[in-house]
Amino acid sequence: MRAVVLVGGFGTRLRPLTDSIPKPMLPVGHVPIIERLVTNLARGGITEVTLALGFRPEPFVEAFPDGTCAGVSLRYAVEPEPLDTAGAIRFAADAAGIDDTFVVANGDVLTDLDVAQLVAFHRERGADATIHLTAVPDPSSFGVVAVEANGRVERFVEKPAPGTEPSNLINAGTYVLEPSVLDRIPAGERVSIERVTFPAVVADGALYAYATDDYWLDAGRPELYLEANLDVLLGRRRHDRSEAVQPGAVVDPAATLVDSLVGAGAVVGAGAVVTRSVLLPGAVLGDGAAVTDSVVMGRIGAGADVRASVIGAAGEVAPDERVVDERRPQPAP
Repeated sequence: MRAVVLVGGFGTRLRPLTDSIPKPMLPVGHVPIIERLVTNLARGGITEVTLALGFRPEPFVEAFPDGTCAGVSLRYAVEPEPLDTAGAIRFAADAAGIDDTFVVANGDVLTDLDVAQLVAFHRERGADATIHLTAVPDPSSFGVVAVEANGRVERFVEKPAPGTEPSNLINAGTYVLEPSVLDRIPAGERVSIERVTFPAVVADGALYAYATDDYWLDAGRPELYLEANLDVLLGRRRHDRSEAVQPGAVVDPAATLVDSLVGAGAVVGAGAVVTRSVLLPGAVLGDGAAVTDSVVMGRIGAGADVRASVIGAAGEVAPDERVVDERRPQPAP
């Protein structure tokens, strides 16, 4: 079975990390997000993935030079202009020659969903399209899905006021589609699958939903990207695990690591203390520096104290400086 993975965004919410690396290539537990995602698709029977890209494919080609990722064949479909979600799906499916049931996944989403079960549910219902749902404590910030007992979608309610929501189930970003859905999407046009295509399928009574309580996280914001890394480190995922320190990192014996990951090539000086943080490849912490609840690519001077911050590859913190809730360098407006 084939899949389309939407990775066309520019990662603006994750800047400055994405100033130097595409969002799907950022590591979660020392493995690129896209590889974590494709690995889970492969568990569900996917054998070929087309990446729907809004920019050049070279970083992906360099990362997966044999044209495979997690044993799955990779294709690339680079949009000539932004086409939104439905337009990107149609463009990628056409480029890959998809003419049978296929899976679509949002490239920001990390989940333990059993994709094979989602596909089986879709086929049992004879659906044109099936969406995966997940429950959230407060659905008022999301588009909520109202579902009949048999799984047929009744309607979507965008950001309902607290207490008025028909459910606490939201679109979790993994779909199974029939080729007939592609026929609803004008080729080469900017169209949203969430706002345009799916409501049209609902009107025909052909959209179904499959809710699970599997691990699910949208890693598109810095605090959630940090959480995704800690979840892999601390064993909160069904399949995925990670060691704290990647081979090639240099951690002084007098440094202290607490629930943190250190990537290859990173350097942690004597007396440094790293707590609930991710030091990405190339990060440097001087002697006695303290980093807490942060993601670091750049350089932290000796004795500095960094908390709840994101330091990009070009970011620097001066010796003995205190930094709280900052991004360095500051993203461009």
